[in-house]
Amino acid sequence: MRGSPLFLCLFSVSCWVNLMPTAGDKIFHFGACRVSVSMTEIRAGFTAIKANIQSRDPIRTLSILSHPHSLHKVKSSDRCCITYQLFTFYVDKVFKHCSTEDSFVNRKISSIANSFLSTRRKLGQCREQNNCLCGEESTEKFKQILANYEGLNVTSAAMKSLGELDILLDWMEKSR
Repeated sequence: MRGSPLFLCLFSVSCWVNLMPTAGDKIFHFGACRVSVSMTEIRAGFTAIKANIQSRDPIRTLSILSHPHSLHKVKSSDRCCITYQLFTFYVDKVFKHCSTEDSFVNRKISSIANSFLSTRRKLGQCREQNNCLCGEESTEKFKQILANYEGLNVTSAAMKSLGELDILLDWMEKSR
């Protein structure tokens, strides 16, 4: 029995360390959900490839994520739901179709995708626990994003969406 208090202490410290954000992580409040996101890693990866990705966008007159259906007007109660939808959108639709002949760019895309996958998993767990539901306004905003995406061919839409990642990241930072 002498080892029990030591085990309990080590277990407690281990749990506490796992709950703490790592360097570069930021805590975001999406409605009822509080999630740690590796924003520094995502921003650094995106900054490294932004010019390359945006130069591949043949249609500069259309935006998938911005006005008139701006994310900046989403109610705080809907942020959990729409953020989860957007992370799912990027994981399931965008990153799967973003491949270039440049291995450096592909590695950065893969790194960003892995960060999104991890965040989506955390958001999904929180969403289930807190029963986050999307309101009508955010549902309409997301439908418009999908319509903008599906109005283009898959590769162009994926590259355009990846090129607009800063819109999503800025929205996340401002809604923090």
